[in-house]
Parts: sequence; C-alpha cells; structure tokens
Amino acid sequence: MPKIMSQRTARIIGIDPGLRRTGWGVVESDGVRLTYVASGHIASTNDEELAFRLREIYEGICGVIASFSPQEAAVEETFVNDNARATLKLGQARGMALLAPAMRGLRVSEYSPNLIKKSVVGTGHADKKQIQAMIGFLLPKAKFGSADEADALAIAICHANHRTSPQARALRALRAAAS
Repeated sequence: MPKIMSQRTARIIGIDPGLRRTGWGVVESDGVRLTYVASGHIASTNDEELAFRLREIYEGICGVIASFSPQEAAVEETFVNDNARATLKLGQARGMALLAPAMRGLRVSEYSPNLIKKSVVGTGHADKKQIQAMIGFLLPKAKFGSADEADALAIAICHANHRTSPQARALRALRAAAS
C-alpha cells in the first residue's frame, strides 16, 4: 500500500544523466527531514546504436517514475569538457533525463554540479568521497552501489533544499502568472 504523503511532503527523483550509466535516486522531504526511498542506475548497451541507447535511458527513467511515483524531478546541468563529442552525447542523454519526467507531468528543476556539491557538502568543489560520506550521514538508510547513484541522491537532496526557497517560490509564481 502506498504511503500517504502530506501536502508539505514531496517525493523527489534526482537524475544524474550519462550515456553509459544514468543514476537515479528517490527521496522524500517534508521540509525538515529527508528520507531515502530508493536508488539505482540505468545502464545502456555500449555496442548499440545511439538512438537505441537513448531509448533505453528514456524507458528506464519512465519505469523508475512509474515504480516510485515522484512528484518532482531534478537533473544535473551539463558541464562542458574538452571532448566536444562526449559533451554532445552527454547532452543527448540529459535530454532523455529531462523529457521522461516532463512527459509524466513532473516539474523538472536543473542544478549545476557546483551548487549540488555546495548543497550537500557545504563546498562547491567537494570530491566524490566527500559527497558519498555526506549522503551516508543525511540518508543513513541509503544503499548506493555506484557514484552515479550517489550523485543522483545528491541532486535530489539539492532540490529538496532549494524547492521551497524564496527564489523558487518567486519563479513558480512568475510561471503561473504567465500561463
């Protein structure tokens, strides 16, 4: 039987897009406490064509959304690196990560890698071990088997911390007034 959530409680999916592995993490936030729900990753087949791999990511995220019923989604923004080809492929995977929740009617927020790190660890230049240690502290029941899952949980935590900020409320009010 699904858990009944209060008006203030939100179930959030964080998505760390990647062409090889897309991490996902689901948390609940009541504005004070965070609760771990689930996490995992979606692996695409390396020897398949790009379009098929993107479909695997899209369908995988859709399956996670169907299984855990999040109300909001958060996705990491793409960082540009020296390899333009890799950046473009990451951008395509990120497109699937944005599209899947949007097609299910979820509001999707985007956060920079530095803001995610700062929200979870307190510094925008934290390393993977610091992020994983802090996630273990904030979500003691979390079980993540990869850095992609940990990053996705960090994205969800970042969104939980920012979703009720004055800036977020003002942006939602502007969007509501425009529609």
